[in-house]
Amino acid sequence: MSAAGAGNLRIDAERYWNTLMEMATIGATPKGGCNRQTLTDLDREGRDLFKRWCEAAGCSVTVDEMGNMRALRAGKRSDLPPVVIGSHLDTQPTGGKFDGVAGVLAGLEIVRTLNDAGYETDHPIMVVNWTNEEGTRFAPAMLSSGVFAGAFSKEWAYARTDRDGKRFGEELERIGYKGTIPCAPERWKCHLELHIEQGPILEAEGKVIGVVTGAQGIRWYEVTIRGKESHAGSTPMPRRKDALVAASRVVDGLDRLAREFAPHAVATVGVLEIAKPSRNVIPGEVFFTIDLRHPDATVLDELDRRVAAILAEACARDGLPYRLDPIWYFPPVRFDESCIAAIRTAAIGSGFPWREMVSGPGHDSCYTARVVPTAMIFVPCRDGLSHNEEEWAEPEHLAAGCQVLLQAALALARAE
Repeated sequence: MSAAGAGNLRIDAERYWNTLMEMATIGATPKGGCNRQTLTDLDREGRDLFKRWCEAAGCSVTVDEMGNMRALRAGKRSDLPPVVIGSHLDTQPTGGKFDGVAGVLAGLEIVRTLNDAGYETDHPIMVVNWTNEEGTRFAPAMLSSGVFAGAFSKEWAYARTDRDGKRFGEELERIGYKGTIPCAPERWKCHLELHIEQGPILEAEGKVIGVVTGAQGIRWYEVTIRGKESHAGSTPMPRRKDALVAASRVVDGLDRLAREFAPHAVATVGVLEIAKPSRNVIPGEVFFTIDLRHPDATVLDELDRRVAAILAEACARDGLPYRLDPIWYFPPVRFDESCIAAIRTAAIGSGFPWREMVSGPGHDSCYTARVVPTAMIFVPCRDGLSHNEEEWAEPEHLAAGCQVLLQAALALARAE
């Protein structure tokens, strides 16, 4: 088939959907989602199935030191760098069928489509399953793509532990996916990723394709406020040193702060724990987390300063000591203009309603963008719901995203 005929290639939407549904049986949950956490036996089962599918499609499958799986379809010219399509197969404990998985299996569907047509790309095509994108078992998120981009060392990543004290490196070896290829930047033409939006914008606007131009910056904090335990019945209000009351002021202050910088700023307290909870004891110590996001680095820096001020003010009235630990900073990301243009052109050419947008969540592409030209495609998900067993994406929307991904990949896989 000629390059001109490449525009007529169409993915097999039914095959793509059936592949997604078969993968979803591994770790299936009662509410229709998936619990296939990284480096578990279920993750190994999903990886094994993906490997069989890729090898059946004629790809050579290799694994790097961080367990990232790489399925390579040869191109006409082995001297050219591959066009890489990547995402992840691991899920949250109450994850859905599509988060990450849709992107990995879209890459597989593109390989199958090219095989059906007997079409040879100039550049090779590589499909990547990134390890531990979710970060739910081994923090932080996007661990392996972070090692690839040089944000973390391999040794530091191997030493990450889960709640049972099991180490990442040991679990990687246990499931048989600790490879020998260095997890480091390589000569790739680009990295493309298809993902459900995980937000409500596309659905609300009736758009099918999100052309993702970048991602929000993220700051994570851990906070401890120390008060003094005392009897709930006999301690007068003016004499109390209630750590939970101070924490509640912080939570309210963060909510007001994010609304002040609307619509892009978001602030979340996702974990809040009383050290020694009892119904008739005033909380003497509280621990909580803060997730702060904004697409502009300057604004995110201002929000960072305001967080410290909110915490200080919340603890000042009762003279409570506190600790604010910034544990992770991920700067805002701007994706590659040539990759964005290829996706935009593919969306227009395919006739799907589309818009440009910035990603709220982080993705493996946010790290690959540091070392490889990168861009993403979003498709809608019902009510913007994700990290939930009820996560849902319409088959036709997933097929549309895969079709746009195909056309963008073909454009980028042509020799210049």
